[in-house]
Amino acid sequence: MTNDLDALLTALYVKIDDEIGDTRWLGRPPRLTDSELVCLAVAQAMLGFTSESRWLRFVHCRLGAMFPYIPKQPGWNKRLRAALPLVKRAIRILATDSDFWFDNHWIIDSTPVECGRSRPTVKRSDMAGWAGYGYCASHSRFFWGLRLYLVCTPTGMPILWALANPKLDEREVLTAMLDREPDTVTDRPGLLLISDKGFASKEFEGDLALRGAKLLWPSFKREKPREGESLLKSVRQLIESVNDTLKGQLNLEQHGGRTFEGVAVRVAQRVLALAAAIWHNHKTGQPVIRSLIAYDH
Repeated sequence: MTNDLDALLTALYVKIDDEIGDTRWLGRPPRLTDSELVCLAVAQAMLGFTSESRWLRFVHCRLGAMFPYIPKQPGWNKRLRAALPLVKRAIRILATDSDFWFDNHWIIDSTPVECGRSRPTVKRSDMAGWAGYGYCASHSRFFWGLRLYLVCTPTGMPILWALANPKLDEREVLTAMLDREPDTVTDRPGLLLISDKGFASKEFEGDLALRGAKLLWPSFKREKPREGESLLKSVRQLIESVNDTLKGQLNLEQHGGRTFEGVAVRVAQRVLALAAAIWHNHKTGQPVIRSLIAYDH
């Protein structure tokens, strides 16, 4: 079977259309269906188009045979900004349709999502009050924007994700994520969550124990090595590579969002593209599960 972008979009369209079907609309139904919208959102992220105008011109030339109707830039922007619940549902559909959903090892980390640099941009931005200033340790610099919290399996399949103000405590954000979907933890006996030192806390570890999960993080300098820490470095590198995929291949930092809805759906668009690639590679028996090379051209 040919493993390329056309094959991915075809399989994704069939899967989403079977699971979601036609959404009921008041009045005239849209000419671009929800299933087609999901496929186009994935293709845009895969191909690295950060400009919507350039993307739609490319679709007419490259993908016009697969999508009979392509909206203009204002219509596409409006549909995409309103599609956050649809995109989140599509991510969950792909995750639960893979064997990785039943993995009882999770990797947790957060990464900056910059939304502005200049002080005038910060003052007039519609995201004021949601975004804020934070510090990026990997780049040794401050930024203004959000932090993307991603809970995924060792293969990179997204399980839970959220955007939060960078000033919030990481443990509080993760606790809120688990409270929102408690069944994802309780349905997995012996769940092991692997994190960095930012999530280290006896109180937080006790809260996870009540949920039936265990937290593993690197030991501090004056602390005795924790059980299972010998394998921690290789596993921790996995989440860093997942973040690198989101930023390096899916252009997470060039999302282009300027409003709450715009940033949220464009970040979700990248997470959906990652989930779609892993899902399709798994279904087609590819040797490298988290590889986007076959879909980026």
